[in-house]
Amino acid sequence: MANNAQIYLVISGIIFGIVSLLHLFRVISGWPFVFGPMDIPIAVSWVAFLITALLCGWALWLGARA
Repeated sequence: MANNAQIYLVISGIIFGIVSLLHLFRVISGWPFVFGPMDIPIAVSWVAFLITALLCGWALWLGARA
């Protein structure tokens, strides 16, 4: 059972890491992001980058401990 949890945590960490890098790349490159009629500011990607980077680190840390 621990192996399934460890695999889940590592895969989750990798996915959060990819999403985090995409947010960081958006910030660096200045990509515009429009969702319907709303223009999403770059500051939202800074916050999303920090949150997803923390979730990535947490999941990988837990996966390594399992």
